[in-house]
Amino acid sequence: MKILLAVDGSAFTKKMLAYLTTHEEMFGSHNDITLFTVQAPLPPRARAAVGADVANGYYAEEAAKVTDPVVKFLKRHGIEPKVLHKVGQPGEQIAKAASAGKFDLVLMGSHGHSALGNLVMGSVATQVLAHCDVPVLLVR
Repeated sequence: MKILLAVDGSAFTKKMLAYLTTHEEMFGSHNDITLFTVQAPLPPRARAAVGADVANGYYAEEAAKVTDPVVKFLKRHGIEPKVLHKVGQPGEQIAKAASAGKFDLVLMGSHGHSALGNLVMGSVATQVLAHCDVPVLLVR
């Protein structure tokens, strides 16, 4: 199975990883696992001021801060993941990556905001569910 793990470095990502590694019969090393993280874009003026090379370096460094510990954790459990990162709105980018990469499943942690919290600030999980044509497993 081809699985996209949406990670953000939060405690909810850690819960999702714990779930993944304790259900080896479903999510073990026999699967094709890709880590995916999304960085918020710099304001256009800031990006223009520093230049594309500096901005892209910044995005890569920030993504590595999230994915490097996850890669290390998964390798200890016998899983060799691929790593991807994008810049943009997380929910939209996760859904696009899942469809474009022809993944069988998106696995992600959910922050579990209340309905009011989702109305006020939105939810990445809600956006992924609304826009993704790939099955999504939320771990809370």
